[in-house]
Amino acid sequence: MVKPLAALVTLLMAVSGAAVAECRLALVLALDVSSSVDPTEDALQRGGVVAALTAPEVAGAFFATDQHVALAVYEWSGREQQDILLDWTVIDGPHALLTAAETVAATRRGHADYPTAMGHALGFGVRLLEAAPPCARHTLDMAGDGQNNEGFGPQDAYNAYPFDEVTVNGLVVNAGDFEGELGLIPFYRAEVLHGRGAFLEIANGFADYERVMRRKLVREVTPVVIGRLDGEN
Repeated sequence: MVKPLAALVTLLMAVSGAAVAECRLALVLALDVSSSVDPTEDALQRGGVVAALTAPEVAGAFFATDQHVALAVYEWSGREQQDILLDWTVIDGPHALLTAAETVAATRRGHADYPTAMGHALGFGVRLLEAAPPCARHTLDMAGDGQNNEGFGPQDAYNAYPFDEVTVNGLVVNAGDFEGELGLIPFYRAEVLHGRGAFLEIANGFADYERVMRRKLVREVTPVVIGRLDGEN
């Protein structure tokens, strides 16, 4: 006969395991609103996220299994300039996904005159992930058009914050002055990508943001196939 306390512990463990199983992924999208991003570019970025979230192939990836995805979105620039655009939302059906997209669409940029403090932005993102619903996997989607130029960098953030169970993917916006081609892409590959299966997508300017975000979201939210190699398409 199982003792009452042992039975209670077993039940709680089962409930906890079921809660994790119900959510396959906690995903945070981080949008760069530093001073290098002008108003037109920010509109393309924000609109690109909204359009990507409502694209049929992205919806198909979200709802490819009964296990749902939890989604949050924030914008970042300077050391203390991080604002949540969409707090944790369980995407358990088309209405929830549409509501999440409409919430992002209704947001307005909070800051425009601050530098690129990526390490601080990553720290904010991992703290946001700590507040996520229980999920099997945790991913932070870091988008940007410039290298870190204020405060500590990404590697210092990974050493200082609890990133052991977090994958950080990158979305580079390759600038018209070729800054991205010459320096930003290698920076993301060497300093920003983090964790198992991390990958990088590259947009050719902000006008290409929507296409790349659609592709990125499909890769991120498509259920993991057991036995598939990391990075395998």
